[in-house]
Amino acid sequence: MTTHHRSVERIGIDESGKGDYFGPLVIAAVFVDATTQGELRLMEVRDSKRLSDGRVLEMAPDIKTICPHSVITIGPQKYNELYAKIKNLNRLLAWGHAKALETLLERGVTCERAISDQFGDERLILNALQEKGRKIVLEQRTKAESDLAVAAASILARAEFLLRLKRLSGEVGTTLPKGASPAVELAARMIIKKHGRDRLGTVAKLHFKTTKAVLANLT
Repeated sequence: MTTHHRSVERIGIDESGKGDYFGPLVIAAVFVDATTQGELRLMEVRDSKRLSDGRVLEMAPDIKTICPHSVITIGPQKYNELYAKIKNLNRLLAWGHAKALETLLERGVTCERAISDQFGDERLILNALQEKGRKIVLEQRTKAESDLAVAAASILARAEFLLRLKRLSGEVGTTLPKGASPAVELAARMIIKKHGRDRLGTVAKLHFKTTKAVLANLT
């Protein structure tokens, strides 16, 4: 039995906010074993893209209650600083994944396997990790969200993203929409009109094409 149980144990990692102009980049890691796997299944945990925002926000606290987890939030300002240094989204993601994984391991979780979505060279994550000398087998798969641990991580990351986006909306007094769309461009123009250009870097990921489009329309 023990060997079987050990084989189930894994850490799922996923991110939210990567394709959203406004708001942070959030990476979550969730540790799952045989027991919590059954519980997550009963809760009908699935990839957050297949759940409504309301459902994601409801499920996240329950997942946090039963599973050891870590949630790393890179707010827009920090994100823009890191992006200016690293100049590569996959590298930035790898850094975030490594940080989420390490934070969880530092909380005393012992685990030999981690699963994340395929987003480029997995050596990026492992290199970011090896500085701390962690020995973990990292599987990157396409459609990783079909794994319960990754799905649980996607819910935690999405919930945190939604909460932060709402908070930022309150701070600038303008609803900041998700994604990257004409509505997003309009909101960006409102922020610049109300608060000036520099404020944009505190709520948005400036390397998106949206920034160029918005600034070009400022005539």
